[in-house]
Amino acid sequence: MISHYPSIDLHGEFAVTAYTVVTGFITDHVKLKDPYVVIIHGKGSGKLKEEVHHILAHDKRVLGYHLDPWNLGQTIVHIKID
Repeated sequence: MISHYPSIDLHGEFAVTAYTVVTGFITDHVKLKDPYVVIIHGKGSGKLKEEVHHILAHDKRVLGYHLDPWNLGQTIVHIKID
């Protein structure tokens, strides 16, 4: 169930600060061995979502990601756990 996944809410963040917040969040959850997390970026103009997806696409620790079909304002991320 998605509500049990750890999440971070980026509302109020700027696209330029998203990299630091998102990569730090992923680092924490790699250490905690959480294979799935949720990043809440909101719907808005789509700029923050685009930046989050760009970050995820270039992070080698991310196995995959997709928009939550029930809430397009958040992305479900599958993290590589060693």
